[in-house]
Amino acid sequence: MGGWLAILSLTLVSFAIAAFMLRLPKQGFAVFGAVLLLGLVGYAWTGSPGQPGSPKQPDLALDRQSGEEMVEARRQLFDETRPKPDYLVLSDGFARRGRFDEAAQLLRKGLNDNPEHLEGWLALGMALTGHADGFVTPAAAYAFGKARELDPINPGADYFMGFALLRTGQIIAARDTWASLLERTPEDAPWRPGLDPKSRGWMT
Repeated sequence: MGGWLAILSLTLVSFAIAAFMLRLPKQGFAVFGAVLLLGLVGYAWTGSPGQPGSPKQPDLALDRQSGEEMVEARRQLFDETRPKPDYLVLSDGFARRGRFDEAAQLLRKGLNDNPEHLEGWLALGMALTGHADGFVTPAAAYAFGKARELDPINPGADYFMGFALLRTGQIIAARDTWASLLERTPEDAPWRPGLDPKSRGWMT
């Protein structure tokens, strides 16, 4: 219970800092609030706030779980009926088992011959982020940027990068990333309701 109180307190403090010290515009309150709410949901989903803090060995089962979720989340953005290149299929196999370094190596080799492969660049950004324990490294940011460059309408690059930034405490960067994505998302895009605070009742 104490862990949840600490997380909730940190969330409120973050909002107060953004609103009053950083002078976040009022029209940005809803977007920022949505980002914080998504962060809490994600933490509740994957975190363990009730567990005491103590050093321990990495939980490989958790790595496998996060890798499985990562691959499935990315695949939802693409047509499953279209065949995928062998290097992406093999890379996903490593990523599903939490072996992000091997996954990234396969993707780099595949992208050397397929530099215009959007899903490959997105998978590389996610694999590099997973290998860095959730942090968006310069190499991961470059891969996400290539995916965004190839298809600015596809939400994958900014959505997953924003989520990683949020989970690693870079709240302002996450807010800016998602706000930028929302601005260029078409009104009829099927994924817009998941980004737009208005559609979820967070903005009146």
